[in-house]
Amino acid sequence: MGETRIDVSVVVPCYNAARFLDQALCSAEQNSVCNLEVIVLDDGSTDDSLAIMRRHEARDARVRVIHKRNEGYGATVNRGFAAARGTYVAVLEPDDWAVSGAYDKLFELARAHGMPDVVKATYWRVLSRGDADGERAYGYLRGRIRKAGRRIRLADEPQLIQYHPSIWSALYARDFLEREGIEMVEAPGAGWVDNPFCVETMCAATSIVYTDEAYYCYREDLATASSAHVSARLMIDRWNERQDVLDSRGIQEEGILRANAIVALRFFARMLETDALEDEELRHDARAMARRLDPSVLGTIDCISPGVIAEVLRLAADVGEGEWALRQNGPAFLVHNLMLARER
Repeated sequence: MGETRIDVSVVVPCYNAARFLDQALCSAEQNSVCNLEVIVLDDGSTDDSLAIMRRHEARDARVRVIHKRNEGYGATVNRGFAAARGTYVAVLEPDDWAVSGAYDKLFELARAHGMPDVVKATYWRVLSRGDADGERAYGYLRGRIRKAGRRIRLADEPQLIQYHPSIWSALYARDFLEREGIEMVEAPGAGWVDNPFCVETMCAATSIVYTDEAYYCYREDLATASSAHVSARLMIDRWNERQDVLDSRGIQEEGILRANAIVALRFFARMLETDALEDEELRHDARAMARRLDPSVLGTIDCISPGVIAEVLRLAADVGEGEWALRQNGPAFLVHNLMLARER
């Protein structure tokens, strides 16, 4: 007899997550319709994570543990994808959990729509209260994707890359990732490498199916969450990698460029709230980032404070001339001058 076909491989990258790991693994195991494997990778943990993994491996044949030296989130997910045998792969972070039957339902959605490259869902934002889980709120995409439940491409719904990357609320066809050569950026720690991965998968996919049903529970305000430790350097590097994806794939659709520009402006807003850009090297790199933004696209954005946009335009311009032009003539004139400069 041949080897059993695996429908979904759930990859769990784990570093010192003993506090919540049992709940995460139990939630993955609560799927009984699709043929599932759970690949849980110990990234050199120093707590009890490995022992918890081994207990699950001993009692559920679908769980497979990989113990390795510490390499960071991106490298660990890549190792899990390489070991996966499923038609689809998914990521489950060890301090989150999936609702019962989540992967059954996502795989059924894939089958119902002709096995698209990506099946994407909204998610639950879980707001913790001390040691207890508190309120839930829907993820940012819910109600915004007009073509939910249909096969689409990113150009149809650019908002798919405009909000939290939420790469874990999706299934990715394994042969699609391999064919396109898509991997996680390998950076130390967590490193926000989900940002370029989100953009590359969505840009490369020829078929995406989105649902407003929430199947994943994300503890977004944990002190250990990567979003709680974002530096100006990370924001600059990860956004540049996002834009590199668009450039390398020759993306010209205004809606996609606009969505990525909105992410850049959000990053700039966070940097401007601190004194990070007083550092000479960071300011130099932030200026280079600002100059990658198309001023004509910035002129169409009304969901970001005009003050932030003006600051970014000033940063992109020659410092002295930019400040004078902004002070004397306002942001519209500065946009005009920057557009002329780009054409020269």
